[in-house]
Amino acid sequence: MLARIRPARIEDAAAIAAIYAHHVRHGTASFDEVPRSLAETEAKIAECEAQGWPFLVAEHGQDLVGYSYAMRFRDRAAYAFTCENAIYLHPDWLGRGIGTLLLCELVACARSCGFRQMIAVIGGAGPASAALHAKCGFREAGRLKAVGYKFGRWLDTIYMQIALDAPEA
Repeated sequence: MLARIRPARIEDAAAIAAIYAHHVRHGTASFDEVPRSLAETEAKIAECEAQGWPFLVAEHGQDLVGYSYAMRFRDRAAYAFTCENAIYLHPDWLGRGIGTLLLCELVACARSCGFRQMIAVIGGAGPASAALHAKCGFREAGRLKAVGYKFGRWLDTIYMQIALDAPEA
């Protein structure tokens, strides 16, 4: 068994915060420069739960090895049926298929809770993240050149998109 996917719980917040902190400190997937606190992570889980949005974790044995969630893409009413996803894995679990399991399950859950479109905003234009999203059915929708600055360099952002309902007319 690669991993078991389940809904996140508040008690998962410390492990989730630790995974995110690693990516903030060492990667460009997030343009954050300061990791989220435990309280901020708990609030993110609680917000998703309160809104009925999916927040999932991947467990291997007793270890939480990754997480993903979907939240409304923008606050404006016109975007009510479009979500943005986030997915992060423990660094020791990269490249083992956990991301595919987690993202495919997130897509299914977002579809079942009423979202029509899912957007991936891939900071740093990371090729591994773009490949993962493509594997799960996302298509590149655009690229913003040199919009982020982190670790002393300018970074692109890739937007990828997947339709969660019938293809657009």
